[in-house]
Amino acid sequence: MTIDFSLYLVTGRELLPPGKALQGGVTVVQIREKKSDTLEFLKIAQESKILCEKYKVPLIINDRIDIALAVQADGVHLGQTDMPVHVAKTLLPAGIVIGVSCNDTDHVKKAIADEVDYIGIGAVWGTTTKKLTSPVVGVRGVGSLLQALDGTNIKAVAIGGINSTNVLRTLHGSVSTSGHRLDGIAVVSDIVASSTPRSAAQKLRDSLDAWVHHFDLQSRVPQVYDVETIKNGVVELMQVIRDKSPLVHQITNVVVTNQSANATLALGASPIMATAPEEMHDLSRIPGGLLINFGTITDKGSMILAGQYANEAQKPVVFDPVGVGATQFRKTTASELLNAWQASVVKGNAAEMASLANSNEVQAKGVDSVGSGFADPASFIREIAKKERCVAVMTGPTDWVSDGAIVVKLENGHKMLGDITGSGCLVGTCVATFCAGASVLAAAPETSPGPELAKLVRGNMLIGAVSGQVKNLIKKFRGTKRLTNDRSVLALTVAAECAAERSDVHGSGTFLPALIDELYNLKPETVLSRAKVQVL
Repeated sequence: MTIDFSLYLVTGRELLPPGKALQGGVTVVQIREKKSDTLEFLKIAQESKILCEKYKVPLIINDRIDIALAVQADGVHLGQTDMPVHVAKTLLPAGIVIGVSCNDTDHVKKAIADEVDYIGIGAVWGTTTKKLTSPVVGVRGVGSLLQALDGTNIKAVAIGGINSTNVLRTLHGSVSTSGHRLDGIAVVSDIVASSTPRSAAQKLRDSLDAWVHHFDLQSRVPQVYDVETIKNGVVELMQVIRDKSPLVHQITNVVVTNQSANATLALGASPIMATAPEEMHDLSRIPGGLLINFGTITDKGSMILAGQYANEAQKPVVFDPVGVGATQFRKTTASELLNAWQASVVKGNAAEMASLANSNEVQAKGVDSVGSGFADPASFIREIAKKERCVAVMTGPTDWVSDGAIVVKLENGHKMLGDITGSGCLVGTCVATFCAGASVLAAAPETSPGPELAKLVRGNMLIGAVSGQVKNLIKKFRGTKRLTNDRSVLALTVAAECAAERSDVHGSGTFLPALIDELYNLKPETVLSRAKVQVL
């Protein structure tokens, strides 16, 4: 039989009575009773079957094939230590649905060989409803399991700790690099532990429907960019930042806090460098953006909270994994953060991006990248953008930006940026500032709201990332008279060139203050006329 796995409720006696969750959009029910004896389990399953038939919702029995046969269930779900699929098939009637729990690609390959109907991938998040016997897969680990299903008709649902606050993160972040998405989510406590299970189910149903519609629409009609489209977007964001002065919350490293705040002000935005976990929720409700830079990892708890709250508020999250390849602690922390929330933009040098991608093509020396770089940087940046499900920015002699579909190549720059501490961190500040502008623009009353339930972030993050890129867009700048209302999105790029040409700049010690001065005085027309941008 054909089953809609989109909202898969895993429950037991909690379904009874009166089955209100089934009125909220649940499409399939699994009865799981690990501690009941056979007679009690049978009674629960029989009563659940009556309810499911009333609302025309298929019933699946966990583990117990005898119970499934006794109540004529629509399917069974088997764990890795339960009865083997090939044995179960000899006992079950033709047409009954069989699902299997999978925690790694070997499990998926076995499920394909066994010709199951669906797999349950998990646990995606930590959960208290079931004792875990396998590692947590994590949102970012789901994609490779889905990709293993490419070319098959096997459906996939994610399970483990999924609720209304992380459902969009789960759906969006789990899509494979081949574009394979989940067919559904399995939910337990968010529905059965709710005092209003029907409303809880309906909330999940609404989020699911909106996200699937948005995903399918984007897959069919991808956004098209050219150089003029990008430049026009840059100009628009400049005006928004000047007019609205969005708040840019920055959890950053101690080396660059002061200069990052000053750069944010010079761009026309408002910085706050708060790190207390008690502040994270309130700050997430103020229009703007979030930068998480872990050059000094002392506020991991705040970083997790800030990113999760920003996702809930549909605000940009820019992640700068400074020196991620330098130590195992940094690698582990980066993975933990990227699983906890969905980044809108990930920005790093070649070594940092290679570390995130588990590539050995480029090596790290502390926070720096060494070697000649990637042989095919355009393909690399496109693939990591697909993998992380966000815009990816890779800085270097040439900068590369991708949303997973197109790649933007940005050239030119001045070597003196590499002579000051934290120039790479200023890239993150600029990107966060202009992504904040893109978010504020998208939230403006005169703009189309779009399918808001489907979004983890508002605004065009590709334009924000390109606009905020730092050192490789303008080769030469001639000083111009300051216009009070003209603060460029690409300001730091032009300011670096302008500062380096000043007669009062004699080295890195005089370059940094000159950089901030020139950032404050630039005209966007000059930036745009000299920008070297290619869309690949």
